[in-house]
Amino acid sequence: MKEEILKHLDDAKDLERLYRSNGSLFKREFMAIYSEIGESPIAKSWYERLTYESELISKGNKKELLVVVLLALVAGLIVKLNAILGIDEEFYYSRNIGFVVFPVLFAYFAWINRLSLKKNIISGSFFVLLAVFINLLPNNQSDTVILACIHMPLLLWALLGVAFVADVEDRNTRSLAYLKYNGDLVVMSTLLIIAGMILSLVTIGLFELLGMNIEDFYMGNIGRVGFAITPIVATYLIQKNPQLVGRISPVIARIFSPLVLIMLVVYLVAIVYSGKDPYNDRAFLLIFNALLIGVLAVIYFSVSESSGNPVNKLRIWILFLLSAVTIIVNGIALSAILFRISEWGLTPNRTAVLGANTLVLVNLILVAVQLIKVIAGKSNIGRIGIVISRYLPVYIIWAAIVTFVFPLLSQLGIGF
Repeated sequence: MKEEILKHLDDAKDLERLYRSNGSLFKREFMAIYSEIGESPIAKSWYERLTYESELISKGNKKELLVVVLLALVAGLIVKLNAILGIDEEFYYSRNIGFVVFPVLFAYFAWINRLSLKKNIISGSFFVLLAVFINLLPNNQSDTVILACIHMPLLLWALLGVAFVADVEDRNTRSLAYLKYNGDLVVMSTLLIIAGMILSLVTIGLFELLGMNIEDFYMGNIGRVGFAITPIVATYLIQKNPQLVGRISPVIARIFSPLVLIMLVVYLVAIVYSGKDPYNDRAFLLIFNALLIGVLAVIYFSVSESSGNPVNKLRIWILFLLSAVTIIVNGIALSAILFRISEWGLTPNRTAVLGANTLVLVNLILVAVQLIKVIAGKSNIGRIGIVISRYLPVYIIWAAIVTFVFPLLSQLGIGF
């Protein structure tokens, strides 16, 4: 669509036709090239139109609402499928929790972005194959099966990205837009969950006053379905009312970046005095890696929110320091993993964590280098987004290896 916008830039009717054919895609492509066409009066008027934030909350038209309601019903059906089919709850949710969320979101974006029939068929086939594969794995608690279940949602997340970006041609723009959407989704979903929890507590409390204990029934049915439909409802609200989180997400990024930096520094100092270390304490190492993933998400979210905005040197410095401290944390975790491998040998868990930590370390170093260049005035913040977007497939490839290759090696009796 980018070429179409440039081609018809001086024709208001054709631009309006393009916008009405696919509003969300038009807006993403237009905003991506606005810096190139900003001198055009028509481009300026369209920019004002696309960035105008109404104080009213848009509910969308009846057709859009109907689609969202149908998809919400599908999500609710999937989350209760184990009860309908009599499947063990632990077995079902440990393997299929990702299928409650991602196929429904995929269907929504495939619809609004008019994904081609070919892409729909290919992506749908992948969803089916992944579902069949994960559910045919042995019903045991082996490390390889658990690792496959943990990494499966990342593959489903990648498939969702196919529908989200649709036919956007600039890979870097679409990857950053996808990261930003995920940040907005977390914010909106959290708000909806908090509101839902308050409603649930009030409802359960009111029935208790009547002498009726509905907690188990409510949480097992209404509560569980509510969690399942939250992502699609949150996504719809974000798409129809970008102003709802458009101002909140950047503020969260600005606030949390320095706070996480301070927390990390204090945490590293506290480790020295606590007597705890990730070298001999497995649980502590797991927490250490969970912390690393959380901080990495903050960095990615902050960069995706900063891209396309004027450079703020203080924010860039904060992101650089956060990256540098995170590299130290990653280095400690990586050395602890290598220590445990040298002492007790390779296991599926150690191999998976070693690979993931190595990938994260390389990614952090690349991001830190780009941040240094931005500070020195030798690059722009957009390059950081390019580094992040081009590296994302590496994580997907590793997740695929852990999901498919590890269980296969285990079934063939090949140990680590």
